[in-house]
Amino acid sequence: MKKHAFAVALLAVMSSSFINMAFADKLDDIIDSGKLRCAVTLDFPPMGSRDDKNNPVGFDVDYCNDLAKVLGVTAEVVETPFPDRIPALVSGRADVIVASTSDTLERAKTVGMTIPYFAFQMVVLTRDNTGIAKYDDLKGKNVGNTSGTYEAIALEKDQKAWGTGSFRAYQTQNDTILAVAQGHIDATVVTNTVAAATLKSGKYKGLKVAGNAPYVIDYVSLAAKRNEYGLIHYLNLFVNQQVRTGRYDELWKKWVGDEIKPANLTVPGVYY
Repeated sequence: MKKHAFAVALLAVMSSSFINMAFADKLDDIIDSGKLRCAVTLDFPPMGSRDDKNNPVGFDVDYCNDLAKVLGVTAEVVETPFPDRIPALVSGRADVIVASTSDTLERAKTVGMTIPYFAFQMVVLTRDNTGIAKYDDLKGKNVGNTSGTYEAIALEKDQKAWGTGSFRAYQTQNDTILAVAQGHIDATVVTNTVAAATLKSGKYKGLKVAGNAPYVIDYVSLAAKRNEYGLIHYLNLFVNQQVRTGRYDELWKKWVGDEIKPANLTVPGVYY
């Protein structure tokens, strides 16, 4: 009887442990550890970079800090180049990805992705004296872009369809922006964040944003390991709260600026 009672008690303890293990997830682990490790790319301003004291700064860095704050833990930025974002998460070097990661179906085979927390809109970058006020005004103008990029392919295709003006390809984005500033071309198309960073830098006088380009919006998500449902649900709610409390707008104005309006994070018929 004693052996039987001991076996029953041992089974109860083991069952309780298994149940606790089954219900515990990464969200609990993060809170218990007192630390949130965010994979962040720091060579992509204004989303992520380093200041003159070598400290991580940017929209994504602040977003990581905000998440850590609501969790009641300390944020740790794990610097990860773009190709290393998912490996850093899968290998356990980071808990979440906060690194402007496009929400592709291919990536979703490996990691769990949240609703969009940021959206990159393509905009027209031109000079004050070109008479360009919107994308349609590029017809008949001399335009250019960085060779091989999505926006270069789209812009060159439209220029050929217009049948007027010209298109030039450049090796780097800096070369393209410099060509606009020096008058070699009249305009180019870049992401709204690149445009904002360019205008804020003060390096190029007389440049301006002349409206959005009618290209596909690049929605980006936070990411966690694919099986961490509790953490992913929490991250989704966190993104929602960032928007409805006004924090998203605060970070936009801080890092992107007032000159460019943020792209809508909702998708008609999908995200409301």
